[in-house]
Formats: sequence, C-alpha cells, structure tokens
Amino acid sequence: MAQRAPGLKVTTPSTNRGMRIIVVGASTGLGRCLGIGLSRRGAQVALLARRRELLSDAATEAGPSARAITCDVTDQDACRDAVEEAAQHLGGVDGVVYCPGVGVLSRIEHLDAAAWRRTFDTNVVGASLFTAAVLPHLAASNGTAVYLSSISASFTHPWPGLASYTVTKAAMDKLVEAWRVEHPEVGFTRLVVGDCAGGEGIASSQFMTGWDMDLLGELFPTWMSRGLLSGTVFDQEELVHVVESVLRCGASAAIPTVTMIPRQSPAATSITDLDPPSAALLDS
Repeated sequence: MAQRAPGLKVTTPSTNRGMRIIVVGASTGLGRCLGIGLSRRGAQVALLARRRELLSDAATEAGPSARAITCDVTDQDACRDAVEEAAQHLGGVDGVVYCPGVGVLSRIEHLDAAAWRRTFDTNVVGASLFTAAVLPHLAASNGTAVYLSSISASFTHPWPGLASYTVTKAAMDKLVEAWRVEHPEVGFTRLVVGDCAGGEGIASSQFMTGWDMDLLGELFPTWMSRGLLSGTVFDQEELVHVVESVLRCGASAAIPTVTMIPRQSPAATSITDLDPPSAALLDS
C-alpha cells in the first residue's frame, strides 16, 4: 500500500455506522451490482445515473435507505447538484465508486469526431468533473474514490474494434494518477476489471447495446486468438467485496491500483462457447 500525505488523522470508516458511499453509473451493469451489493453489506448509498426509472428500481432493490439521484456526468452543474443532494442525504461522503464506461464498437478508421467526443466525455471528462464536485466532501472525510478501469487499457494489448474505449480508459488511468498527486489527502484507486459476470437482467452488462453484431462476429475470433478474452468470468460478489475493502482502507494508507481477472479455464473458440454467452465478458 502507498502512503497518503503526512499529518492526516488516521481513520477508518466506522463499522458502527454504514460507510457513506456514492455510486455513479448505478442504473445498470456493474455499477448497479456495486450499489446494491454495498448497501446490502451495510453501506449508506446514493445511486447516481442518467435514467431515472432504472435508477429508482435499483434504489428500491438496494433498500429503504438508498437514494436515487439523476446525474449526467458530462454536465458540470448536474454533477455539483447531485453531489450536494447525496452529501445532504448521507450526512457526508466517505467514498465514491465511478462506474460509467462508454464503448463504441468500430474499426478505428471509421470512428468519427462524435464517437471520440462521446467516449471521452463520459470516460474521462465526466470522471474529472464528478471528482471535482465531490472533492471537498472526500477531503473532509479523508475518503476514497474508486474508478472502474479496463484490462484493455493496461493489462492486455488494445482490442481491435474498441479503440475509443481503450484509449479513453487509458486516459482515465492517468487522470486518476493526476488527482492522486494533487490531492494526496484523498485515496484514489484505479480498479482494473477483467471478465466479470455482472448480475441478472438489467444488472448484467449493457456494454454491447447498439453494437454492430456483424462486426462483432468478425472481431470475436481475433479477440480469442490473441488471448484478449479469458473464456470465463468471476462473480460480481467478488467485485463488491474488493470495492468494499478498498473503501474501508484507513486514511494512513492508499491503494493506487487493484486488478481483478478470472481464474483460467479452457479457452472458448467462439462467442457461443462462452458461459454466459453475453456482454458480461465485454464489460471490462
């Protein structure tokens, strides 16, 4: 573990009250799994995302103390308003989990300016805007911010067809480092996530929504032949456990990076061989 700035009050989020956690991107996929999972483990959670109906359903599943708050992370004012509502509801903020991730499936030469801006706006700019908004609360609690990153940005070679996603997640990794350097009073953790099963229904990955399935079929054999997909997944409860452990790290130490990948199994040779054969494997 790396040391935080000297002179900090050594604290650990109290087990006598639930940690006060904001989960961003909590309406679907891994963000939803984390928000609900942390709440069930005793945390007080505020669940943030753009889509109100899905977010409200997630808050209902998380429990009566959970608060659903709409937020578009690409809108600076929306970030500030959402953070203030969450902080008021929770009575402060001990931690943030930033889960949004936009991925466009396209060969790199076909990516237009709009596609690049869309991925940068959510994966990089949004992460920084939200961090800036919540910084005073995290500084006050010597709290921790966790950012879900991708194996494609650091652990593997770039994935053909996912250039904008890979590049922006790599940029987010450096963004987390920049925040850590300038604000050592807060713990900033990059959590590199490999192939994770996610939950059921809307809690499963929505990463492939809008993808060209014909192009996916062309690219999938390349991903497998290059060892980019493991052919198996780890359970989302393991992810919740790791995130909870990082958030509970006291102010005398920091955890710069954690990488989670599944244990190995016999490799699949086609997308139909995967268990489950879904976007869960691609939510990394």
